[in-house]
Amino acid sequence: MKKIVLLLCVVTLCAVTAAIAVPANRSLNYDKSAMGPVEFSGKIHAEAGYKCGDCHNPNLFAKMKQGSVEITMEKIYAGEQCGFCHNGETAFAAKTSCNRCHVK
Repeated sequence: MKKIVLLLCVVTLCAVTAAIAVPANRSLNYDKSAMGPVEFSGKIHAEAGYKCGDCHNPNLFAKMKQGSVEITMEKIYAGEQCGFCHNGETAFAAKTSCNRCHVK
């Protein structure tokens, strides 16, 4: 019985940790792009009505740990990753709005 309770506590802790990966009051910075660093704002996306699971799913970003997924402009332009929404219809187009994400 004690093992079951311990297992439930561990599973709950993992779920809570994953759920708060990038809260609305936090940003993540990606600085490996030659075009300039990119800041992902949890606040901007939350204010637009998006929840973490809208992007963190097997089709877009399966892993939630920063640096665990290689983000490339080739994939974004092909409608994958950020490009799934940043297509000019759902959100501004990544292909024509470089400076909205990349800051030099």
